[in-house]
Amino acid sequence: MTTQELWLLVDDDQAFLQVLARSLSRQGIETLCASDADSALEAIRTRPVNRCVLDLNLSGESGLQLLPELLEQKPDLDVLVLTGYGSIATAVEAMRRGAVNYLCKPVTVNQLMNGFEPLDAPPDLRPEPPSVEEMEWEHIQRVLNEHDGNISATARALNMHRRTLQRKLQKHSRWR
Repeated sequence: MTTQELWLLVDDDQAFLQVLARSLSRQGIETLCASDADSALEAIRTRPVNRCVLDLNLSGESGLQLLPELLEQKPDLDVLVLTGYGSIATAVEAMRRGAVNYLCKPVTVNQLMNGFEPLDAPPDLRPEPPSVEEMEWEHIQRVLNEHDGNISATARALNMHRRTLQRKLQKHSRWR
């Protein structure tokens, strides 16, 4: 990597942002940090950003909603989506919306940097079958994506009380 590289890091976890920015600077990569959609879009408009690391969960908002807006501002931007609890549904949706890759936290700086490189072979996604909890989470994520992140509409579609759905989403967000 050369020092001309400028990466935008978008995550609502300030400690994670600082650690990641320091680690990337040791690799010669300059970074900008944003903790919300507005500051991320402002950074894209004002600076020559090459790559973006985008967290899936931004203080309860979906990074998937921000992804197309970033690409609209800068169509050649490489965006890698990070999440604390991945699902096949959100991985597919992230790629459909223009992400170059989707990785689950925790990641090393080398994994992150390699996540922007083209794959030589298809990845080995999962050697063991998913647990019931993982399958439920993937189903919830798929329905949530179908309803554009609207929790009330998702709860109705799942025939679940809205508060129950919010508790399930909150429980998983603490794992990240």
